Amino acid sequence: MTALPALAGRRLWALLLGVLLLAGGATAYTLRAAAGRPDAAAAADPGFRLDAPPGTLYFRDTATGRVARQDPAAPGSRVAQGPRCDRFHAAGPTALCLQRRPGLPARSYVLVLDRRLRELRRMSLPGIPDRARVSASGQVLAWTTFATGDSYATSAFSTRTSILDLRTGYLIKNIEQIPLTLDGRRHHAPDVNYWGVSFAGDDNRFYATVATRGHTHLVEGDLRNWSARAVKENVECPSLSPDGTRIAYKKKVSTDPRAPWRLYVLDLATLREHPLAETRSVDDQAAWTGPGTLAYAHEGAVWTVPADGSGAPSRTAAGATSPVVLR
Repeated sequence: MTALPALAGRRLWALLLGVLLLAGGATAYTLRAAAGRPDAAAAADPGFRLDAPPGTLYFRDTATGRVARQDPAAPGSRVAQGPRCDRFHAAGPTALCLQRRPGLPARSYVLVLDRRLRELRRMSLPGIPDRARVSASGQVLAWTTFATGDSYATSAFSTRTSILDLRTGYLIKNIEQIPLTLDGRRHHAPDVNYWGVSFAGDDNRFYATVATRGHTHLVEGDLRNWSARAVKENVECPSLSPDGTRIAYKKKVSTDPRAPWRLYVLDLATLREHPLAETRSVDDQAAWTGPGTLAYAHEGAVWTVPADGSGAPSRTAAGATSPVVLR
């Protein structure tokens, strides 16, 4: 007689377990479905476009996550009505917006937008958004995500850098397979990581960082010939000047993981470099806002500094990242 209650108890527990599993599965499915749907609330307001007067600063407003614009001379002029982005860049007729969505593993979306910030193309990709760049013509785009880790200050990270040519629609999902010449020889190693692409004006050449065997290098890439060669060691997150003669970048100057870098500018013809007046450690891919000025994000704000090493850094926009001035 005592076996019957025990059997009934086991059946009850089995029933409850089944209900919980079904409920959990339904919840997980709902979350996955929601994560895959475009978020209408993340789109730009209809009147917000990339048509402000020359010199207007665009950036990501950290309070709302939306793209904003501001007259650098009038901080109170901020308007944050653009799309929601974790990283943003724009040039020519094109804008690039990287959005991170919740979930495990981390998933992100690449949004290609027009000058009115209307969505032209959307692609999903794994990882955490990190860098975004559009060529001056607006025809070639690049982005980098962290596949593992979330900081260049440690060795425990892996990146994935992609390039999209809007003229042909051709997408290079990961440029790690590009033949690399290092110290005059073809370099093969399983630890090669690329990040921080910056395009030349011909939409063919590009500059980027490559890390391998514990060192970082500035590389010059050639998309048409599908090749890359190392130019200089200890260069990260390069940004090519509008005239194509200089590279702004962060240089590792300390082994302290809390403050390892300082911003520098490199003359490509002579390979001579000089530090900028910004002495704090900046972990960003600086943006040229003109022929002699750089903007970058640091401690939750956008700062500007002269590119020739003179002057002093100036806070241009509080609560902001991903600065860009359209030309």
